[in-house]
Amino acid sequence: MSEGEAVPAQAKGSWSSFLKSLASFNGDLSSMTAPPFILSSTSLTEYSSYWAEHPSVFVAPAEEQDPQKRALLVLKWFLTTLKQQYSSRSENLGSEKKPLNPFLGEVFLGKWEDETGETQLISEQVSHHPPVTAYCIRNKSHGVRLQGYNGQKASFSKRIDVKQVGHALLHLEKYNETYLITLPFLHIEGLWVGAPFVELNGKSYINSSSGYTAKIDYTGRGWLSGKKNTFAASLYPQGKEKETLYTVDGQWTGEFTIKDAKSKSKVDTWNGKTQKTSPFKVASIEEQDELESRRAWRKVADALAKGDMNATSNEKSLIENSQRELRKKEQAEGKEWESIFFSRRDNDEVFAKLGESLGERLEADRTNGVWRYDESKAEAAKSPYRPGVMPTEPKE
Repeated sequence: MSEGEAVPAQAKGSWSSFLKSLASFNGDLSSMTAPPFILSSTSLTEYSSYWAEHPSVFVAPAEEQDPQKRALLVLKWFLTTLKQQYSSRSENLGSEKKPLNPFLGEVFLGKWEDETGETQLISEQVSHHPPVTAYCIRNKSHGVRLQGYNGQKASFSKRIDVKQVGHALLHLEKYNETYLITLPFLHIEGLWVGAPFVELNGKSYINSSSGYTAKIDYTGRGWLSGKKNTFAASLYPQGKEKETLYTVDGQWTGEFTIKDAKSKSKVDTWNGKTQKTSPFKVASIEEQDELESRRAWRKVADALAKGDMNATSNEKSLIENSQRELRKKEQAEGKEWESIFFSRRDNDEVFAKLGESLGERLEADRTNGVWRYDESKAEAAKSPYRPGVMPTEPKE
């Protein structure tokens, strides 16, 4: 495919200007102004739902008695999330789209209901400069809770390279067991032809309080297979990487195989192309709070669906300009925005314990602190969450 081949004829000028502006880009992806044809009608707060679109796989570790096998099931669950997190948009929309930048205090709420019971999601934009999204996903009947937060640091050469800042913690109540999950690096390819897509690179880890570590190496287009989205993972006792217990390899967008490291026998397989995700339920627009993503951005989404880029720009500007005014007003009054469901702290003992052996640092300065789900805040939160505060008009 030649340069710009996938770009609509009427958008070639704006796409060319966009590529030129990228040449000197270095910062947060959210600060980029992208051509309308690659804009998404989905807010970044919704991306948190990709962690649990297979609820039965999400809760499976809680039903396993053997700690070694639990660690393997956690690794399997994590690997099954990658396709949804990093590939589902380009598969559904034809290419990766730039999501809507959440405003401070924006929330996205929903749930899955299936044979595992109810799995709830709370996602909130807890910081705007730098932009940070925090989330908590919980299945109470199985005692499984995932919480985390992330931001991005991006740079450009011939592609956009993105370092994800933040982490996730998976907790199994039955065993009082916690897993630290680090986030992979990624880069965006296909820019020159106007059909961007995500590829993962580098490595990420899952470190358990029960004494097991999983390492995932992302190799992109494999040397031997020639297939993109290739990875190789291993599970081993902490500090004993050469004593591999299980290996996993394949494609995170397609099929991967889990094997016993000693016998080489096949333990399990997964094919992301054939596994269906569970339906995610969100309240109707009319029932949502003014700060919930789909209600707040509905006019922008409608304009994008109609292909009306002038209306898209105008509606986006209404929200963005109102948010700037609200921040100015808070600053003038000496007020600080208080998140609805999460609390900020300077450090975290769980991360310190599980991250130390991996050489991981919190980098709290890049995420405006360490963000944790606050049970007491969540119990007290009632809609309307911010009486008088609307996305498009600051409170008087």
